Amino acid sequence: MKSAPYDNIVFRDIDKSAALADTVSRKLHKLERYCGDIIRSRVVLEAPHQHKHKGKQYKASVELALSGNPVTITNESDSIHRAVTGAFNSVERCLKERGDRRKSRRHQLPELEPVEEAE
Repeated sequence: MKSAPYDNIVFRDIDKSAALADTVSRKLHKLERYCGDIIRSRVVLEAPHQHKHKGKQYKASVELALSGNPVTITNESDSIHRAVTGAFNSVERCLKERGDRRKSRRHQLPELEPVEEAE
């Protein structure tokens, strides 16, 4: 993944927080361990309208542009920090599974049919 200019963090209906932006940036850089082919990332942190029964719900969305299929994960919680942590845990799990699938596919040998000798 590229450096800080490519880390696009969007705050919607939330005051910008340097601490929260730093947390998100650190978590984005941590994802490099699991997937080295992240082209671009975008994190959207928002506070949708007040819900009558659930109270204030915060939403964190992580969008990763990868070579192959893009990954988009959204998580909601009553705390923006828990929403961010949950979203990044889900992305981390998704990237680990993706890496495991690639490794298992790479290590499988193709089955060869026996060659019959002509007489």
